[in-house]
Amino acid sequence: MITAQERWPDLKQAAWSDTQQTLHLWTQIAGKIRLQLEPQVNHWWNVTLYVTPRGLTTSMMPYRDGRFFEIAFDFLAHELRIDGCDGERAGFALEPMTVAEFYRRIFAALRDLNFDVRIHGKPNEVQDAIPFAEDTVHRSYDRAAVERFWRVLLQADRLFKQFRCGFTGKASPVHFFWGSFDLATTRFSGRAAPPHPGGFPNMPDAATREAYSHEEYSAGFWPGGSGMEAAFYAYTYPEPDGYPEARVAPEEAAWSAQLKEFLLPYAAVRTSSDPDGAVLAFLKSTYNAAAELARWDRPALERKAP
Repeated sequence: MITAQERWPDLKQAAWSDTQQTLHLWTQIAGKIRLQLEPQVNHWWNVTLYVTPRGLTTSMMPYRDGRFFEIAFDFLAHELRIDGCDGERAGFALEPMTVAEFYRRIFAALRDLNFDVRIHGKPNEVQDAIPFAEDTVHRSYDRAAVERFWRVLLQADRLFKQFRCGFTGKASPVHFFWGSFDLATTRFSGRAAPPHPGGFPNMPDAATREAYSHEEYSAGFWPGGSGMEAAFYAYTYPEPDGYPEARVAPEEAAWSAQLKEFLLPYAAVRTSSDPDGAVLAFLKSTYNAAAELARWDRPALERKAP
């Protein structure tokens, strides 16, 4: 049995940085397959992955001949599985291998099931992107570290869904963005936003402008990177005057001038006497500040959560 403490495991960057970078690129490959097959939905909600009791999934995707299939990362059995609607099944073990080898295996498995899918073969939202088929640099896979990461996603997913239920306006699902490698949920005021300036690495500005086409408050969990530790985050676009100076909870939360968002260190959450309360206080207080400062029509957008 998993203990309460193990449901909020340690997730220090130094312990799994190489594995995180490799897994990030593997999920991008699966996500780009979904991008290729799904009809486009506002803000790119059609491309995301979802947390499951065993890992991450693309969910069911349509294929052109009326068939469907799903790609799932199983972080308990440490397998990549492809399941089709007519009983087709393929997959392989998740183990140390290069991104190039993962790329070769997943498309070989799809071809074996008669699914012919082509994707743009270069990562998005990462610096110095190496084409997947040529990437022999990233090759780490630490099973224990991946399980710890996924267990944090389980708890974050649960709390984001609890937070989401108090909002009746337009809101995203709770979903995992493989480009930025984070779990997120977003609320919208209903008003259009000014064009986003873009500037994300290896990301077309037009795609960024679609993502930020309407005024929003977004919160999520990011496992860290580039020397930064894992954290819960919250930001608004466009940012209302006074938002960086807003008082938010819990006391460990602070504004990051570098990222232009509030951060609540994951280490503070997992060592709290009430991790759930700390995360929910962060979500509620950062949203309240955003909605008040930006003058959202809160009575029309909110209801009392059950």
